[in-house]
Amino acid sequence: MNIETRILSSLEKVFPTQAPSPAATPFSCLKGEAFAFQLAVFPSPHRGYYNSFDLRIRAACTVSVESPAASSSLPVQVKQVGYVPSQLPCYADDGRYLTSSPGLFPDPLYPETAAGFRVLTGRWNSFFIEVFPPEDIAAGIYDITLTLESDDPLAPSSGLPLTLHVPLTILNAVLPPSSLKYTCWFHGDCLADYYQVPVFSEQHWTIMERQLQLAVNRGQNMLLTPLFTPPLDTGVGLERTTIQLVDVTQTGDTYQFDFTKLTRWIEMAQRCGIRYFEMSHLFTQWGAAACPKILATVNGELRQIFGWNQLALCAEYKAFLSAFLPALTAYLSAMGLQDVTYFHLSDEPHADHLEQYLKIKEFITPLLQSYPIMDAMSDYSYYEQGVCAHPVVATTALDPFLNGKRPEEFWVYYCCSQGGQHLSNRFMAMPGYRTRILGLQCYKENVAGFLQWALNFYNSRYSMRHLNPFYETDGDGAFPSGDAFMIYPGADGMPLESQRLVIFHEALQDLAALALLERLTSREHVLALMSCDDMGNPVEPISFTTYPTGEAYLLGLRHRVNQEIASALH
Repeated sequence: MNIETRILSSLEKVFPTQAPSPAATPFSCLKGEAFAFQLAVFPSPHRGYYNSFDLRIRAACTVSVESPAASSSLPVQVKQVGYVPSQLPCYADDGRYLTSSPGLFPDPLYPETAAGFRVLTGRWNSFFIEVFPPEDIAAGIYDITLTLESDDPLAPSSGLPLTLHVPLTILNAVLPPSSLKYTCWFHGDCLADYYQVPVFSEQHWTIMERQLQLAVNRGQNMLLTPLFTPPLDTGVGLERTTIQLVDVTQTGDTYQFDFTKLTRWIEMAQRCGIRYFEMSHLFTQWGAAACPKILATVNGELRQIFGWNQLALCAEYKAFLSAFLPALTAYLSAMGLQDVTYFHLSDEPHADHLEQYLKIKEFITPLLQSYPIMDAMSDYSYYEQGVCAHPVVATTALDPFLNGKRPEEFWVYYCCSQGGQHLSNRFMAMPGYRTRILGLQCYKENVAGFLQWALNFYNSRYSMRHLNPFYETDGDGAFPSGDAFMIYPGADGMPLESQRLVIFHEALQDLAALALLERLTSREHVLALMSCDDMGNPVEPISFTTYPTGEAYLLGLRHRVNQEIASALH
């Protein structure tokens, strides 16, 4: 039995029964960048009963071409691409999905076990290989050596051990952090539900910090902060698991606020590398009709004092906010967060909610002083009429903003609804290039911030029940698989990355590289570079609905950008 291998880009999604396409572009990256590619392995079928064996992959990275001071080896990380089921890959196929049929999709990335990686014969198996060149590493051409071996008696009788060599050029330039403000909403209650640990127990804090650190490592720099249980994706009259950072004590008509848990949350976030904070929504989703769930200690007893039964602008809630928001803003200012904090009123209000939104905005604004109010909304009238100065606009509704007056700090978002018109998104059924193209789109349109609603939402639609994301990837048939989470809850509280998380991070790295090249040359030069392929031929213009298809353009452009950065610096 022999083993066939192929070296692939990180953008290829490997299905067991489909031969993947090898990468054609030379591999290069900048210092301080995470660089990933894949190794696909196809062991020919066993003739006997057994059809799997344990495979070990040893990886090392050393200099293969002499470079000044380039003598140290570079660690390489290897993970196996796993498969999860999808009953709802997409709502409707717009022609740029891998498939619209239910099935198994490659997504979670698993670390190696003590026995190695379990591979199946007669099908393609894929492994993510990732290198993290530090900023002080010497430039040069590095040889990534992959050695495949096994002592499993069921392993192939021929073909092992096998050694592969993959060259990676690390250029003499450091990739700066992306200037894009990026938030993917963090659902701490879902982690408590999945792992069955009490909210804010020590186990819960540890689990949350691990997932948050992973998100930050992959480019997230803003964090949704649950002052009170976020009124998001919760059916009318239903409740999500309580996750409330502010302890409230009510005595008659007066309130006292304890920010101890909030302080721990902020310190955890800053320790992980979070730079910006967004306070959870002060009113319910899709119309701002009611109050969020808020618990308070009243006469020594913890009970709910606000929720679906109280109207958004009832006298009691207005009195509460009149006490709470000045205390909160004073606390945030004392913590030095006055310039990095945003507030939310209600998520995704529609055109017929404008009057209600305006009422709550007029009440809230004096209480927030100069803190900005930011909400996901797509009706241009909210911005045009000055109702919201910081709208976050769905990529399906950008035309009025792109063609007319736009906010000085221009934010966009996508969710389950942005899956047609060739729009970029992170669904499992989308090819990798369709997720990664967002970096170029944000550069072209000078996007300052990006929001997505779910880093780790493990509930069904409206939070009617808790889900296992390894088995139910589509929110109980509500969202295209991949929309509701980017991180998997692994065993023992250890988070697992998804292939989509890595690819989205590559989009952020592309954006940072384009911005760096602009500083070294000009914006006109970068846009001209983006407008053609490696042969200088014009390509489809970059917009949120048009862009070159396939991975060759993206990988080729990034390789050219890397070379131009290195050339401009030396």
